Amino acid sequence: MVEKSHKHVNCEACAVRSNSMFAHLSELDVKDLDHHKSCQFYKKNQTIFVEGSFPRGVYCVNHGKVKIYALGDEGKEQIVHIAKAGEVIGFRAMLSGDPYKLSASTLEDSNICFVAKDDFLNMMDTHASLRNSLIKELSKELGERAIFITNLAQKTVRERLAYSLMILADIYDDEPINLSREDLANFVGTATETLIRLLKELKEEA
Repeated sequence: MVEKSHKHVNCEACAVRSNSMFAHLSELDVKDLDHHKSCQFYKKNQTIFVEGSFPRGVYCVNHGKVKIYALGDEGKEQIVHIAKAGEVIGFRAMLSGDPYKLSASTLEDSNICFVAKDDFLNMMDTHASLRNSLIKELSKELGERAIFITNLAQKTVRERLAYSLMILADIYDDEPINLSREDLANFVGTATETLIRLLKELKEEA
């Protein structure tokens, strides 16, 4: 079960709001957002939503990191995205009205804010800046998915690993990349044993 957050995040004082789709809301609109959202604390490896379930709203990562992934036929994960602080997740399924096509769970202890579906849709109807930000985010996501599929189809595992490490360096910024070998393998799209061998080779070549 999700524990109640030990810390309510005020949207006006949120350090990562400037990196989110809520960045251009007016002061009054930010107060409205704060009024309608709730905050919850998720432990590491805790599920946020699962493939096949219907969305109840959107989630904004205030602190921590979240993996977005699909499950293969044998239950193996394929991580398609890692969301960091400031990112809003779960909005695509909510807008389409379809069940989630992917699952999401935390990679580390995380504080995540939630805005219910009706409240978010009402804000979209009345705030042009939010609609514009959402359109940009959908376009960005579409481009990233195209690159991801191309990498899986055309690049070698070694090339995918090198590309994935560059993406992770940007996600984690100045922090150490705190990702298990299994999660890294699922992000690259390879077996854990292959990943370990390639990491060893890269280390020896460095």
